[in-house]
Amino acid sequence: MADAMVATDLRDAGSQYIVIDDCWQVSRDERGAIVPDPQRFPSGMKALADYVHSKGLKFGLYSDAGARTCQGRPGSNGYEVEDARQYAAWGVDYLKYDWCDTDGVDPKIAYPTMRDALKATGRSIVFSMCEWGRSTPWTWARGVAHLWRTTGDIQDCWSCPGSFVRILDRQAGLEKYAGPGGWNDPDMLEVGNGGMTTSEYRAHFSFWSLLAAPLMAGNDLRAMSEATREILGNRDVIAIDQDPLGAQGRRVRDDGEREVWAKDLADGGRAVILFNRGQVAASMAVSWQEIGLPYDTEPRVRDLWAHRDLGRTTSPFVATVPPHDVVMIRVTP
Repeated sequence: MADAMVATDLRDAGSQYIVIDDCWQVSRDERGAIVPDPQRFPSGMKALADYVHSKGLKFGLYSDAGARTCQGRPGSNGYEVEDARQYAAWGVDYLKYDWCDTDGVDPKIAYPTMRDALKATGRSIVFSMCEWGRSTPWTWARGVAHLWRTTGDIQDCWSCPGSFVRILDRQAGLEKYAGPGGWNDPDMLEVGNGGMTTSEYRAHFSFWSLLAAPLMAGNDLRAMSEATREILGNRDVIAIDQDPLGAQGRRVRDDGEREVWAKDLADGGRAVILFNRGQVAASMAVSWQEIGLPYDTEPRVRDLWAHRDLGRTTSPFVATVPPHDVVMIRVTP
């Protein structure tokens, strides 16, 4: 995956981390040290981390605040200090910390415990909380973790319970809690996994960027279609996600199947999404006043998926949005 991230130009487009999820660990040794799977990782985790670093990338691992992980592997409960030291020694740059097998465990104790253990190593490690939003972490996790999951796991579908659309709905209203140093995490991207159309994946990626969410590709980077590569590597859209102001986008208007969302940008502009949830194409419009710009403004407009500058205008922006798709623009004063 590290090789593929480089070969497909995703690294050059901004992707930094290769993160291994559950099932890399098999046991603990007689000293309590976590043991990686010797068949899957015969050279060990330090060698793997060194290789990933040699590609100009960063390396992440997974653990759990309970006794066992979601797949029954050893968790970190009671071993936080030992595990954090081991991760640092291996060269880990990112830790996803899950919430399985945690009966009787308080997240407001468990997560600060691992935070403190990571900080004590002296290594800079991004700390990702994954307790699925059960304790409303956006209200208390800033200063504990760098990002916190807001919902259960995402699914690769348009209308099932874990669809990105349903997860999106649950992000509305959380924008005031996100910003530099602490981010709402609506889970990984499903782009390219085969359960949705190209239009639906384009909408998915657009919204995760508007939400200032982590853009964690969850597909096989070695076997991407050209459409998937175009979505995951769209630098215009990635720039919206990475805008230094760090504002999370918000829903501006809800007309049932048609919605307008906007995100404030560091240059005083806005990113705007016109979203069509319906089954047929729809003509949609947004005025500059709706997204918080002065009534007499004449901003520059750029279509971020067409990669086309549309010029300056004082008139409302109007576009035809295909079904299950978006039109995404950048509006610059």
